[in-house]
Amino acid sequence: MSLAQGRHYLAIPGPSVIPDRVLQAMQRPAPNIYAGELPDMMPGICADLKSIARTDGQCAIYIANGHGAWEAALSNVASRGDKVLILATGRFGHGWAEIAQAMHLDVEVISFGKRAPVDAARVADRLAADTKHEIKAVLTVQTDTSTSIRNEIKPLRDALDGADHPALLMVDCIACLACDRFEMDAWGADVMVTACQKGLMTPPGLSFVFFNERADAARETADLVTRYWDWRPRAWPEHFYQFFGGTAATHHVYGLRAALDMIAEEGLEHVWDRHAQIARAVWAAFERWGADGPLEMNVADPAMRSHAVTALRIGAPHGTRLRDWLSSETGLTLGIGLGMADPASPDWHGFFRLGHMGHVNAHMILGALGAIDAGLKALEIPHGRGALEAAAEVCAGR
Repeated sequence: MSLAQGRHYLAIPGPSVIPDRVLQAMQRPAPNIYAGELPDMMPGICADLKSIARTDGQCAIYIANGHGAWEAALSNVASRGDKVLILATGRFGHGWAEIAQAMHLDVEVISFGKRAPVDAARVADRLAADTKHEIKAVLTVQTDTSTSIRNEIKPLRDALDGADHPALLMVDCIACLACDRFEMDAWGADVMVTACQKGLMTPPGLSFVFFNERADAARETADLVTRYWDWRPRAWPEHFYQFFGGTAATHHVYGLRAALDMIAEEGLEHVWDRHAQIARAVWAAFERWGADGPLEMNVADPAMRSHAVTALRIGAPHGTRLRDWLSSETGLTLGIGLGMADPASPDWHGFFRLGHMGHVNAHMILGALGAIDAGLKALEIPHGRGALEAAAEVCAGR
């Protein structure tokens, strides 16, 4: 008998759970887009976004998803034929590379596989070899949603500085802003891109590009920039419509305002700490389950795992069997193993992901883990014992 009735729990790594407070803020008639409350709230929204990004730089807002932010960022700093170095640790690093190739950039990808983070020493060697400074930008993903690898950003700035290399450092924080700690200015990122549907807890539809003076100087000679993607009118608008390059995403703005208020009320440091503790609870459970059976976390070293998502390997066909059973019988949806195998291959069915980002607390994650435990038992997938007890111990602060 299915027990899936009630509110479904979407535990994929984005779109994340939308708080009722955000939904309620969006539930209103269409507002005036020429004067009043909506235009008046924009300076505060931009200031709060920059506070979360930990930057004194600028913020440009786009009505787009993360792929749009990738293109917007590149269009403002690059010219056709420019060389960019992309450091890939999963599907989304390669995705940014595909966008760059479509924009007629000269793309070089260093892939670190699907289970290891960026090796800063290897990057330093490549930069040192670029004596003519042909590389105009180094692009990486802080948390690759597909693999759950978390990359260190400061060592990449150190590698650039150590090689006295002028390339811009551009970072994708789409999966992890307001989940994993990120310090744009302190870590030396020149450009950071993110979107609203994960740690910022708002329905998909808005993306953001943060940039500093070095990046904006590159805008002077970038021949890929177009009227719509140009970040300058959005960062320094003379009129309200310029924040969005046209008609505002009215209801998303109200939802985002509510989400930013929630983050401010909790405190960003506490938001980071909450995500870290919940992630440790998740890992404790999977470590116990993996002690006996095929289940294992994709990233072995906890220091290299994201606090926003955990990618799992369980062997085909158990990944798909478990996801299907949980959705139909318990009302829990887990993420697919995106990019871990060819979708046409039987191996594709051997992966899944658990998102624990944004609006998530102890009882939500313990409930999700309890459902997974039930699924492992119902499907007779071999697994170790004591997982729920181990997760509860972490949630209890022990």
